[in-house]
Amino acid sequence: MGELRKLVSVVKKFKEGGADETLLVVDASIGRNAMSQAVNFREEIGLTGLAVTKLDGTARAGFVVSVVNDLQLPIKLVGVGEKVEDLRDFEPEFFVEGLVG
Repeated sequence: MGELRKLVSVVKKFKEGGADETLLVVDASIGRNAMSQAVNFREEIGLTGLAVTKLDGTARAGFVVSVVNDLQLPIKLVGVGEKVEDLRDFEPEFFVEGLVG
């Protein structure tokens, strides 16, 4: 975490106010562990949101509800494949359908 804090500090030297976005990228298959990671990263470096990858598999990523609800962090992007082109804006309605359907 020390190296990440240093990186945030360097960015602030070059850009007033720091980075426009600070996203934590989490693998959908890690489940509830993503929540603890989000808590730790938010405390250490500050976060503006999450990107959740590997939603093309069997992982349902139910932790997303807790992250949004408890931490007030938006999910900005989801990954549904292995390429950059497979990143999508997060659509809550579609996600909930997949979670409960």
